[in-house]
Amino acid sequence: MGVWDSYRMRLRRKRRIIRATRKGRELRIVANRTDRIRSSDVLLFSCQRNEGVRLPYFLDYYRGLGVDHFLIVDNDSTDGSLDFLARQPDVSVWHTRASYKRATFGVDWLNRLARLYGHGHWCLTVDPDELFLYPFCDTRPIRGLTDWLDACSIRSFSAMLLDMYPKGRIDATPYRPGQDPLEVAPWFDAGNYKVARNPEYGNLWIQGGPRARVFFPDAPAKAPALNKIPLVKWHRRYTYVSSTHMLLPRGLNLVYDEWGGEKASGVLLHTKFLDTFTGKAEEELRRRQHYGASREYIAYADGVQSNPDLWCKWSEKYINWRQLEILGLMSKGNWA
Repeated sequence: MGVWDSYRMRLRRKRRIIRATRKGRELRIVANRTDRIRSSDVLLFSCQRNEGVRLPYFLDYYRGLGVDHFLIVDNDSTDGSLDFLARQPDVSVWHTRASYKRATFGVDWLNRLARLYGHGHWCLTVDPDELFLYPFCDTRPIRGLTDWLDACSIRSFSAMLLDMYPKGRIDATPYRPGQDPLEVAPWFDAGNYKVARNPEYGNLWIQGGPRARVFFPDAPAKAPALNKIPLVKWHRRYTYVSSTHMLLPRGLNLVYDEWGGEKASGVLLHTKFLDTFTGKAEEELRRRQHYGASREYIAYADGVQSNPDLWCKWSEKYINWRQLEILGLMSKGNWA
């Protein structure tokens, strides 16, 4: 990268930090337990709206991985989830009625909280419908991963978003609060993915899976991005640019080996497609608070009406992270 491009990226990063500071004024603290955060704690950041049915399992899952404290923005929920979060002893929660879209789809709010509380911590940024998997997650806590990353001087860790779905109609099996969503939606696409390199930010751009296959069959280039960098050893000068797809400084996006080797990586099991999906899609379509004039949710609404079954004869049933490594969807790299 030349001198001019480096200067342009630094300027862009500083502008995003300033923007996050301004947007942070939209947040009202509901339960502030950040004084309990210790210097070695692993933190989780998330933004949610009306995800009350998912939150019990979401919190328990990440507690089981070893997350120490949750910092969550509630975007004007009406289902009681804000009160539920405020009662959790390891959760700090903020509320806002401001526009999700005008906060760069929640990124500005989370950037602000990470700048205030995440400096020097390993920070995991995920949505309530995302379950993080990493190599050896069935036998090693997340602190094992972050200790290894620290020892290797690695500051960021990638995870491909893997859409999970049921066999049969999405709305056929009710999902219960506290239930493992993989009991309802254990299937995924093992292939059908396209990978390209973003020349501006240096990150990989991944598309495909059931959302491209079912909702964008005639325009797969418009399908949602599946590349994410959810785990970062945060510094107050860092900033997410677009969801967790890419960051600044640009070097944080180099989570792959440019010379043909393999770096360790994980997977985010994306459990969006439960029986709650149809109502959620209709709500978000009315709100128009998502990227590209809610183009993605327009496709969801049309697709669910015409074909509410994402399963196909090439679908694979999830077993464990080792299965995903064999399929080439994640890697333990040189972590033994």
